[in-house]
Amino acid sequence: MGQTADGVDRFEAFRPRMEAIAYRLLGSAAEAEDAVQETFLRWQAADLSRIEVPEAWLTKALTNLCLNQLASARARRETYVGQWLPEPLLDGDPMLGPADTAEQRESVSYAVLTLMERLSPNERAVYVLREAFDYPHRAIAEILGITEAASQQILHRAKKHVADGSARRVEIDDAAARRIAEEFLSAATSGDTGTLVRLLTENAITIGDGGGRIPARATPYVGAVAVARFLRGLFRPAESKRIFVGGTPAVYATTANGGPAVVAVMDGRVLGVMCLEVTGERIAAIRSQVNPDKLARATAVWAAEERGEPVMYAF
Repeated sequence: MGQTADGVDRFEAFRPRMEAIAYRLLGSAAEAEDAVQETFLRWQAADLSRIEVPEAWLTKALTNLCLNQLASARARRETYVGQWLPEPLLDGDPMLGPADTAEQRESVSYAVLTLMERLSPNERAVYVLREAFDYPHRAIAEILGITEAASQQILHRAKKHVADGSARRVEIDDAAARRIAEEFLSAATSGDTGTLVRLLTENAITIGDGGGRIPARATPYVGAVAVARFLRGLFRPAESKRIFVGGTPAVYATTANGGPAVVAVMDGRVLGVMCLEVTGERIAAIRSQVNPDKLARATAVWAAEERGEPVMYAF
């Protein structure tokens, strides 16, 4: 039975891949961890002698758990306070998973994770399994209980939905991402709205997720001028802001989900992650996650590495 040490070892060897799959499917690290743990409980209860391909069994069990969770998540998000955004993952987080191909990097980008909320559960599953993990359509069809032809059609629809909703993203390395984040911070705090406008696309947007616990911009500002004015006010020093957060946060330029990001930290706790979507040489979208419930993992990952000096101190 699955209670043997060998069974546990086989599961643990596959855990990182399962966490990466579940995160892309759910957009939440906390929910991904729960789904993987529930998969482990099912694995323990299974008769391993009857399982010919453990990876296939585990992927199917995990995917179906995530599909059920996605269905219930849609109902929960209808009553969510403000705008729902995915949980960001900072650089160095193993849950980001493989990043060897453009498709793998694209599938975990913050912009695409946000867009995948528009997909049906099956569309999201096919997109993730095929684009990020290169599962053949035959295997995906077996996991989802559909035909290979249906899997191919679903992938075509999913890719179209993602492409229609996204700007033309640019592949950049970590060094370039940090440089962009630093330039953004410099412009946002310069007091010169024109400097910031020049960094933004004409139809740039900004939006935030506070989960009803932290003030955030749930209705997007649209257009470079409107976004620049909002950001200038956001970064303007004020005693009321310091009182609200309990001090003066350190602000870093880094990467999250493979793209440029700004991270605010105070007393070792991540207060917010601002993900920048870059298209061409400009910023097309700024999505801010400040809901404390979605920043616990970011705080843990942040604390695990030396991050150097901040670019600035806020407020």
